[in-house]
Amino acid sequence: MADKIKVLIVDDSALFRKVISDILQTDPAIEIVGTANNGKSAVIKAQQLNPDVITMDIEMPIMDGLAALREIMTVKPRPVIMMSVLTQYGAEATFKALDMGAVDFVPKPSSVLSLSAEEIGDLLISKVKNVAGSHVRVGKEITQAGGAGIQPAKQEKTAITKRYTAGSMSSRVVGIGTSTGGPSALLRVFQDFPENFPAPVVVVQHMPEGFTRAFSERLNLNSTLSVKEAEDGDRLLPGHAFIAPGHSHMTVEGREGNRKIRVFQSEKVSGHRPSIDVLFNSLAESTGKECVSVIMTGMGKDGADGMLKIRQKGGFTLAQDEKTSVVFGMNRVAVNIGAVQEIVPLEDITKKIVEHI
Repeated sequence: MADKIKVLIVDDSALFRKVISDILQTDPAIEIVGTANNGKSAVIKAQQLNPDVITMDIEMPIMDGLAALREIMTVKPRPVIMMSVLTQYGAEATFKALDMGAVDFVPKPSSVLSLSAEEIGDLLISKVKNVAGSHVRVGKEITQAGGAGIQPAKQEKTAITKRYTAGSMSSRVVGIGTSTGGPSALLRVFQDFPENFPAPVVVVQHMPEGFTRAFSERLNLNSTLSVKEAEDGDRLLPGHAFIAPGHSHMTVEGREGNRKIRVFQSEKVSGHRPSIDVLFNSLAESTGKECVSVIMTGMGKDGADGMLKIRQKGGFTLAQDEKTSVVFGMNRVAVNIGAVQEIVPLEDITKKIVEHI
């Protein structure tokens, strides 16, 4: 029998510690090795218990989740999943944690989320099992602080020699799909886009309802692209990027010069809503050989079949490599079924996109 995945649960609420513990213990592959009620205790227990995965609350007394994450990543990096509340501060803190090296996040049950407690439980179990033993990219903020023995993740802007003049337009459309590990990876990709980029970009990032708007705003502040959460009827414009809302599928329809986004709710596809397959299938039909598609870090297989259709239509297909992926899942499946033409590390993705525009 394989070793169980050892989990440390960190939350200042005794009720939430019990809820999370009860959820995770329903899976026989997971073992709860300890709990902590504040960040300081979490840092000590992380060293004592050596868990494979830590679930970390953000707002706690004595030491909050961000400070605890910084300490843990400095001493011995390991997969940390943030337990996030849907508030302005909660969203900002969550994305900061992801920048620092947390591998993913799960929303706490809330009346404003459409996810049920059961769905959140299933999400948490799947994320714990998928991130155990995964590649942890320590954030720039921590490496600059001089964490012992830590090699900095490459963060400087990639040199892209291709330049565009204002008003440049391309018939191409860029489609990107990602999941676990995606928020920080997408931030890197978006930071590297050159000014006056002549094509639109459409993105499905598996993320719960409510967080995609804050995520879009974060990307917008860190990119030359104009980034927004997609709305039904949005026109695809050069230099603009659209992030699928966390509760809906997103497709692209129409022909060159008159392409629009459709946002709608229907059943999950490939286990997700929004689904990368739904977006990629629509791109295969509406853009064909004019599509540049990218599949990045994430668990599962969403997007692989859609990417294969894009390649069969003559579009260019690109995957993030295993070394720089938090979870080499969706991209692995896409590679294995012959959907991918090139495999590159995270820091080269934008450069490759630009080469094919």
